[in-house]
Amino acid sequence: MKAKYKHTNIIAKDWKKLSQFYQGVFGCRPVPPERSFSGKWLEEGTGVTNAALWGEHLRLPGCGEYGPTLEIFQYSENLERPKSAANRLGYGHLAFEVQNVLEAIEEVQKAGGSLHGKCVCTEVQGVGTLTFAYVRDPEDNLIELQSWS
Repeated sequence: MKAKYKHTNIIAKDWKKLSQFYQGVFGCRPVPPERSFSGKWLEEGTGVTNAALWGEHLRLPGCGEYGPTLEIFQYSENLERPKSAANRLGYGHLAFEVQNVLEAIEEVQKAGGSLHGKCVCTEVQGVGTLTFAYVRDPEDNLIELQSWS
C-alpha cells in the first residue's frame, strides 16, 4: 500500500477558540472552507448516532502549501475523556519545533494553555542537545515543544 499523511484530528469543546489558539501560538493557517457536516453518511462513517460536526483544517507550520493539516472539529454531542497523560495508551501528543522552548512556554500560557512537567535539556548521542517541555492547550491536549542544538 502506498500512503500519504494527511491530517491529525482534535475533537474540541469549542472548535473556534481552539483553532485561534493554534493559529496564534504556532502560526497554523486556516485551509478554507470551514466544515459543517451531518447526515446518514457521517453517522455510518463515524459510527456516531445523529452525528453533526463543525470545524476547520489548519495548515501546519513548515509543511508547505499542500502539507498535512490539523483538523479541529466539534460534534453536536461530545463524549468526555480522561485527562491526557504522557503515558496514556493511544495518541500521546502533537510536537512543534520552536527556536526557544522557554519563550514558547510563555506564549502557550498567555494564550490559555499551561505547562505540564518541566523544561529539560538532554544530550542525545549522535544527534545533539534536545531541549523540550510538554504543555497543554486550553482544552488539555498535550503538546511537546522542542528545540535542537
